[in-house]
Amino acid sequence: MSLSFTITFDYLCPFARNLNESVLEGLAAGADWDVAFRPFSLSQTKVDDGDLDVWERPTGSDGTRGVLALQWGIAIREEWPDAFPTFHTDLFAARHEQGVDLGDEAELIEVAHAAGVDGTAVADVVAGGGPRQALRREHQDLVAGWGVFGVPTVIIGSEAVFVRSMERHRPEEIGRLLDLVSWTNLNEFKRTRIPR
Repeated sequence: MSLSFTITFDYLCPFARNLNESVLEGLAAGADWDVAFRPFSLSQTKVDDGDLDVWERPTGSDGTRGVLALQWGIAIREEWPDAFPTFHTDLFAARHEQGVDLGDEAELIEVAHAAGVDGTAVADVVAGGGPRQALRREHQDLVAGWGVFGVPTVIIGSEAVFVRSMERHRPEEIGRLLDLVSWTNLNEFKRTRIPR
Protein backbone atom coordinates (compact mmCIF):
# COMPACT_ATOMS: atom_id res chain seq x y z
CA MET A 1 0.00 0.00 0.00
CA SER A 2 1.40 3.37 -0.98
CA LEU A 3 2.27 5.95 1.64
CA SER A 4 0.31 9.21 1.25
CA PHE A 5 1.87 12.48 2.25
CA THR A 6 1.87 16.17 1.42
CA ILE A 7 4.87 18.39 0.78
CA THR A 8 4.65 22.18 0.64
CA PHE A 9 6.53 24.44 -1.72
CA ASP A 10 7.37 28.02 -2.57
CA TYR A 11 9.77 28.50 -5.47
CA LEU A 12 11.58 31.19 -3.47
CA CYS A 13 13.03 28.68 -1.00
CA PRO A 14 16.17 26.64 -1.76
CA PHE A 15 15.29 24.13 0.97
CA ALA A 16 11.90 23.57 -0.66
CA ARG A 17 13.82 22.91 -3.87
CA ASN A 18 16.04 20.33 -2.18
CA LEU A 19 13.20 18.31 -0.71
CA ASN A 20 10.67 18.63 -3.54
CA GLU A 21 13.34 17.60 -6.02
CA SER A 22 14.29 14.52 -3.98
CA VAL A 23 10.64 13.50 -3.67
CA LEU A 24 10.13 13.85 -7.42
CA GLU A 25 13.28 11.82 -8.07
CA GLY A 26 11.99 9.12 -5.73
CA LEU A 27 8.67 9.01 -7.54
CA ALA A 28 10.44 8.80 -10.92
CA ALA A 29 12.44 5.85 -9.59
CA GLY A 30 9.23 4.04 -8.62
CA ALA A 31 8.76 4.92 -4.94
CA ASP A 32 5.36 3.78 -3.71
CA TRP A 33 4.20 7.20 -2.57
CA ASP A 34 1.02 9.15 -3.17
CA VAL A 35 2.23 12.74 -2.92
CA ALA A 36 0.24 15.98 -2.84
CA PHE A 37 2.34 19.02 -3.74
CA ARG A 38 0.73 22.04 -2.07
CA PRO A 39 1.68 25.71 -2.39
CA PHE A 40 2.46 27.83 0.63
CA SER A 41 3.25 31.51 0.13
CA LEU A 42 6.24 32.75 2.10
CA SER A 43 5.23 36.30 1.13
CA GLN A 44 1.89 35.80 2.89
CA THR A 45 3.73 34.97 6.13
CA LYS A 46 5.10 38.52 6.10
CA VAL A 47 1.71 40.25 5.78
CA ASP A 48 0.82 42.34 8.82
CA ASP A 49 -2.57 41.91 10.48
CA GLY A 50 -5.13 44.07 8.73
CA ASP A 51 -3.15 44.35 5.48
CA LEU A 52 -4.31 42.84 2.20
CA ASP A 53 -3.42 39.21 1.72
CA VAL A 54 -1.00 38.56 -1.15
CA TRP A 55 -3.71 36.91 -3.27
CA GLU A 56 -5.81 40.06 -2.99
CA ARG A 57 -3.02 42.34 -4.23
CA PRO A 58 -2.35 43.11 -7.89
CA THR A 59 0.25 40.84 -9.48
CA GLY A 60 3.71 42.34 -9.11
CA SER A 61 2.76 44.77 -6.37
CA ASP A 62 4.73 45.16 -3.12
CA GLY A 63 4.88 42.04 -1.02
CA THR A 64 3.87 39.56 -3.73
CA ARG A 65 7.24 37.95 -4.47
CA GLY A 66 6.77 34.40 -5.68
CA VAL A 67 2.96 34.56 -5.79
CA LEU A 68 2.65 34.51 -9.58
CA ALA A 69 5.00 31.51 -9.83
CA LEU A 70 2.92 29.62 -7.27
CA GLN A 71 -0.17 30.26 -9.40
CA TRP A 72 1.67 28.85 -12.42
CA GLY A 73 2.65 25.77 -10.43
CA ILE A 74 -0.98 25.28 -9.39
CA ALA A 75 -2.26 25.76 -12.94
CA ILE A 76 0.13 23.17 -14.35
CA ARG A 77 -0.47 20.76 -11.45
CA GLU A 78 -4.21 20.90 -12.12
CA GLU A 79 -4.44 21.26 -15.92
CA TRP A 80 -1.25 19.52 -17.14
CA PRO A 81 -0.44 17.06 -14.32
CA ASP A 82 1.90 14.96 -16.47
CA ALA A 83 4.09 18.03 -17.03
CA PHE A 84 4.04 19.15 -13.40
CA PRO A 85 7.14 17.21 -12.22
CA THR A 86 9.27 18.67 -15.02
CA PHE A 87 7.88 22.20 -14.65
CA HIS A 88 8.21 22.07 -10.85
CA THR A 89 11.85 20.96 -11.06
CA ASP A 90 12.68 23.37 -13.88
CA LEU A 91 11.14 26.39 -12.16
CA PHE A 92 13.13 25.74 -8.99
CA ALA A 93 16.26 25.48 -11.17
CA ALA A 94 15.40 28.65 -13.09
CA ARG A 95 15.04 30.56 -9.82
CA HIS A 96 18.03 29.17 -7.95
CA GLU A 97 20.50 28.64 -10.79
CA GLN A 98 19.65 31.34 -13.34
CA GLY A 99 18.10 33.89 -10.99
CA VAL A 100 14.90 34.09 -13.03
CA ASP A 101 12.40 36.73 -11.88
CA LEU A 102 9.43 34.68 -10.65
CA GLY A 103 7.15 37.66 -11.27
CA ASP A 104 8.02 37.89 -14.97
CA GLU A 105 5.34 36.15 -17.01
CA ALA A 106 7.63 35.92 -20.07
CA GLU A 107 10.15 33.94 -17.98
CA LEU A 108 7.41 31.63 -16.68
CA ILE A 109 6.20 31.06 -20.24
CA GLU A 110 9.71 29.97 -21.23
CA VAL A 111 9.93 27.50 -18.34
CA ALA A 112 6.51 26.10 -19.23
CA HIS A 113 7.50 25.70 -22.89
CA ALA A 114 10.66 23.85 -21.85
CA ALA A 115 8.46 21.49 -19.79
CA GLY A 116 6.31 20.79 -22.85
CA VAL A 117 3.37 23.02 -21.95
CA ASP A 118 1.95 25.91 -23.98
CA GLY A 119 2.91 28.84 -21.75
CA THR A 120 0.26 31.08 -23.29
CA ALA A 121 -2.41 28.56 -22.31
CA VAL A 122 -1.06 28.51 -18.75
CA ALA A 123 -1.10 32.32 -18.66
CA ASP A 124 -4.77 32.21 -19.69
CA VAL A 125 -5.61 29.77 -16.89
CA VAL A 126 -3.79 31.96 -14.35
CA ALA A 127 -5.52 35.10 -15.68
CA GLY A 128 -8.86 33.35 -15.14
CA GLY A 129 -8.27 33.55 -11.36
CA GLY A 130 -8.69 29.89 -10.44
CA PRO A 131 -5.06 29.35 -9.39
CA ARG A 132 -5.13 32.52 -7.28
CA GLN A 133 -8.17 31.25 -5.39
CA ALA A 134 -6.60 27.79 -5.05
CA LEU A 135 -3.47 29.40 -3.57
CA ARG A 136 -5.58 31.27 -1.02
CA ARG A 137 -7.58 28.18 -0.10
CA GLU A 138 -4.62 25.78 0.10
CA HIS A 139 -2.39 28.19 2.03
CA GLN A 140 -5.15 28.94 4.54
CA ASP A 141 -5.99 25.23 4.89
CA LEU A 142 -2.35 24.41 5.62
CA VAL A 143 -2.21 27.08 8.32
CA ALA A 144 -5.57 26.23 9.91
CA GLY A 145 -5.27 22.45 9.67
CA TRP A 146 -1.62 21.82 10.50
CA GLY A 147 -0.13 25.12 11.71
CA VAL A 148 2.19 25.30 8.70
CA PHE A 149 4.52 28.31 8.91
CA GLY A 150 7.12 27.61 6.24
CA VAL A 151 8.41 25.42 3.46
CA PRO A 152 9.05 22.68 3.04
CA THR A 153 6.64 21.07 5.46
CA VAL A 154 5.85 17.38 5.20
CA ILE A 155 2.41 16.24 6.34
CA ILE A 156 1.28 12.70 7.09
CA GLY A 157 -2.25 12.48 8.49
CA SER A 158 -2.44 14.88 11.43
CA GLU A 159 1.34 15.25 11.77
CA ALA A 160 3.22 18.11 10.08
CA VAL A 161 6.97 18.70 10.23
CA PHE A 162 8.98 21.63 8.88
CA VAL A 163 12.17 20.24 7.29
CA ARG A 164 15.44 21.69 6.07
CA SER A 165 17.26 19.16 3.96
CA MET A 166 20.73 20.47 3.18
CA GLU A 167 21.46 18.53 -0.01
CA ARG A 168 19.77 17.95 -3.34
CA HIS A 169 19.24 14.61 -5.10
CA ARG A 170 18.67 12.52 -1.97
CA PRO A 171 15.55 10.45 -2.75
CA GLU A 172 16.96 7.55 -0.72
CA GLU A 173 16.63 9.72 2.43
CA ILE A 174 12.93 10.44 2.02
CA GLY A 175 11.86 7.15 3.65
CA ARG A 176 13.88 8.01 6.77
CA LEU A 177 12.31 11.47 6.84
CA LEU A 178 8.80 10.06 6.51
CA ASP A 179 9.48 7.69 9.43
CA LEU A 180 10.55 10.67 11.56
CA VAL A 181 7.33 12.56 10.75
CA SER A 182 5.38 9.76 12.41
CA TRP A 183 7.73 9.62 15.43
CA THR A 184 5.78 12.04 17.62
CA ASN A 185 8.02 11.70 20.68
CA LEU A 186 10.61 13.86 18.87
CA ASN A 187 9.25 17.40 18.71
CA GLU A 188 12.31 19.46 17.86
CA PHE A 189 15.73 18.52 16.56
CA LYS A 190 17.83 21.40 15.29
CA ARG A 191 21.55 21.58 14.78
CA THR A 192 23.33 24.46 16.50
CA ARG A 193 25.56 24.89 13.43
CA ILE A 194 25.14 24.25 9.74
CA PRO A 195 26.85 20.94 8.93
CA ARG A 196 29.96 21.27 6.76
